[in-house]
Amino acid sequence: MNYSIIRFVIGKILFVEALLLIPSLLVGFLYIGEDGSEPIFALLKTAGLLLVFSLALSVRKPSRTNLYAREGLVIAGLSWFLLSFFGGLPFVFNGTLPSLIDAFFETASGFSTTGSSVITDIEGVEHAILFWRSFTHLIGGMGILVFTLAVLPKTGSESVHIMKAEVPGPIFGKLLSRVRGTARILYVIYFAMTGVLIVLLALSKKMDLFDACCHAFGAAGTGGFGVKSDSVLFYDSAYIDIVLGVAMILFGVNFNLYFLMVYRKFKPVLKNEELRWYLGIITGAIAVICIFLWPRYDSFPRMLRDVFFAVSSIITTTGFTTEDFGKWPLITHVVLLILMFCGAMAGSTGGGLKSSRVAIYVKSAIQEVRQSLSPNRRLPFRFEGKTLDAGIHRSVFHFLAAYCLIFFVCVLIVSADTEDFMTSFSAVAATFNNIGPGLGEVGPVETNYFGLNNVSKITLSVAMIAGRLEIFPVLILFAPKTWHKA
Repeated sequence: MNYSIIRFVIGKILFVEALLLIPSLLVGFLYIGEDGSEPIFALLKTAGLLLVFSLALSVRKPSRTNLYAREGLVIAGLSWFLLSFFGGLPFVFNGTLPSLIDAFFETASGFSTTGSSVITDIEGVEHAILFWRSFTHLIGGMGILVFTLAVLPKTGSESVHIMKAEVPGPIFGKLLSRVRGTARILYVIYFAMTGVLIVLLALSKKMDLFDACCHAFGAAGTGGFGVKSDSVLFYDSAYIDIVLGVAMILFGVNFNLYFLMVYRKFKPVLKNEELRWYLGIITGAIAVICIFLWPRYDSFPRMLRDVFFAVSSIITTTGFTTEDFGKWPLITHVVLLILMFCGAMAGSTGGGLKSSRVAIYVKSAIQEVRQSLSPNRRLPFRFEGKTLDAGIHRSVFHFLAAYCLIFFVCVLIVSADTEDFMTSFSAVAATFNNIGPGLGEVGPVETNYFGLNNVSKITLSVAMIAGRLEIFPVLILFAPKTWHKA
């Protein structure tokens, strides 16, 4: 284990987090007449601490710059915990969340683009703190480590291990031969789409520029932090619902496909199998929920609007709400829970298992049935038009095994703190899959995670980071063997 390179890279990452506080500081100065100077001092204290720790960790360059897969996984896991800890300090210094555990939960939820919250009076929080809270979605969506690779001075080719540890999905691919070039392309596309969304939301006339930015950050990172206790329902606008619903689906698409579209390579996009699965699941879920909701609605357009938004929000693991789906029939809850596990596409900002893995699991089950009917016949497993590598196929099922084990342990811990199974199950499903609102006591309207005890909050915070990093970086971080020098 090369401890010196881990120390050095983490120091640089903390320096980047200090720089990322600047936009929130500017918002604080803009609203200083309305909110006072306390949020500004809270952000400045946090930035000062980050700079001190960054300097202490990175002032001495490592003698060995070798960075292998183990170091990359450790850097990814450790960085997200440290970023969430330091990122939560503005909430503590400002008095928004006096508890460090609550602040860590809130910021882990932001960076992991989960959107679960423990703040009970969101309208009473100052603009600068609200902006920082939503801004964590924007950076966490594509990955703060990927962002660091894009903006820091030239790094070696081994930095691919850091990027691979953070980019979600069973298959990792670079768009260019150099990791830094790949990271920059991803962020140019990401920020351009976010900018367009901000403009579209601001044109609604129901959102001012501040609200438009915060909601665009939430949709872009598929996070879901809002600035109103009623989330998007507060605006009661068909235009906003449609714009955000479509935007969430678009940000749930693999960003490699947008790269191909920029270079006019439309044929591979249209033939992409995971995209067809993703859109097919969305269409099927909307149809099923509409069938069972139809007797409860007087207006079909309003029902379709609510269902489209809910499905878009859940499958992309965003968490915005326009309707209290906790009051819908039980069968719709089952459909929404299935969507929580499915998630968006690999290489997107969404969470969950990812549509590619769901497709592989379903196709594997079908192939197993076919193989049992023809045991002497060799049936190659094909995905995306080509035979899937045996190593990738095996890793997909290893991921499912680890996923189920961690999910079961988390449900067991949280169930000791709740009175009904739906609350504990949906709380873990919503946080582990980076969705945000659950059902029962952690529902989408009027309730949140504030009532849980500290053990549950810590458990769910770890689940959020593990879900965002797809489990293994966190498992490796806590494995004693990882830290052996050999």
